Amino acid sequence: MTTKRQLRLGFILHGVGPGWDDWRHPDALVDASTNFAFYKRQAQAAERGKFDYLFVADSVSINARSSPHYLNRFEPLTILSALAAVTEHIGLVGTATVSYTEPYNLARQFASLDHISGGRAGWNVVTSWLEGSAANFGKDEHLAHDTRYRLAAEYLDVVKGLWDSWEDDALVRDKASGQFLDPDKLHELNHKGEFLKVKGPLNISRSPQGQPVIFQAGSSEDGRSFAAAQAEAIFTHQDNLEEAQAFYADIKARARGFGRDPEKVFIVPGGRPVIGSTEAEAEAKYQELAALGNLENALRALGRGFNDHNFSVYDPDGPFPRDVAAEGLKSNQSQSARVLALADQGLSLREIALRHATPRGQLVGTPEQVADRLELWLEQRGADGFNLFESLPGQLETFVDEVVPILQRRGIYKTDYPGTTFRETLGLDVPVNRHTAARSARSAA
Repeated sequence: MTTKRQLRLGFILHGVGPGWDDWRHPDALVDASTNFAFYKRQAQAAERGKFDYLFVADSVSINARSSPHYLNRFEPLTILSALAAVTEHIGLVGTATVSYTEPYNLARQFASLDHISGGRAGWNVVTSWLEGSAANFGKDEHLAHDTRYRLAAEYLDVVKGLWDSWEDDALVRDKASGQFLDPDKLHELNHKGEFLKVKGPLNISRSPQGQPVIFQAGSSEDGRSFAAAQAEAIFTHQDNLEEAQAFYADIKARARGFGRDPEKVFIVPGGRPVIGSTEAEAEAKYQELAALGNLENALRALGRGFNDHNFSVYDPDGPFPRDVAAEGLKSNQSQSARVLALADQGLSLREIALRHATPRGQLVGTPEQVADRLELWLEQRGADGFNLFESLPGQLETFVDEVVPILQRRGIYKTDYPGTTFRETLGLDVPVNRHTAARSARSAA
């Protein structure tokens, strides 16, 4: 009997919503981004729906043009630690930037979350793409795109090395003998590299899953190579199945080239389901969502991927201003590339901004239709799963109650969690401690 591929699902905790105007919906909580009770309800609903993980995105630079959620929101590891206490199985994935955090602190924080949650932590590794971030951390300028990815590779290696400071059986804790630690199984890192100098060891041991699960979201050339070499799950965005299949095939091939099992590298594009009992109702709900927005905020949203460029100074009914392309190259390359592709189609600045602000996506329809599209992308190798936003208030519960049972009946989605750790949920191996592996190799020689 052939086992069907299993769909992976993550839910993005995004407070008042990913858009600039989502908070204006009559049923929206205007303080959702700093409302723990709201996040608790969402987390428990997602766990009831057997989602693989919760995800908290982040940014370390804002201005008056930033979206409402990013203007006023929880720090990722803080909210995830709180949610660890009110959930039991769902993974807890947070974003942290390598450009503006110290690796020792980050390694310690994620290891702590991993212990607090019983082995459910995941780290979304980002390099930060807004130039304004530098000034918040006492730096004169933001690192160039390629330099940021060189830093990321070294940084991740350092953090993993710190997580391996302790071998799994280093803590003896023998009351009779008085031995708390086997000192031969606690290791300094003593790293000295291009960007970082870290001695170690880390002051917290390995968790039940060994190390947090690594996520990444690179779609540029540098980002794809980094993700394929390092990540266990990759966030992405494609507008159609053909584009998704091309990205999927490219990442899997790169992963194989790095000597990795491509089936252990999950591709999870984003999506905003808009579900109605009929096609007409779903379309009406999407139009309800789109009607919340306006051109001014759509232009603000568009500028985010171009280093917070101010698009309001241009004629909205004129062509997209090509002179800003360089801002995208040094900022968010994947997002700016999607916008430039729309410009190639001859769309006006207004049309591009409005389409970008409220993307329609593939997941507008009845529960059956949404399930069909999720299954199609899974079976046609456009995705291994999806990272889902709540489009309108109540849509998460609708998805859990009406779409999840369809996916389960089709045999492509789990009916329960297979274990207690995030790695067990994803079917990923526990990383072998590097010092234990070296000890075993010496013993076998």
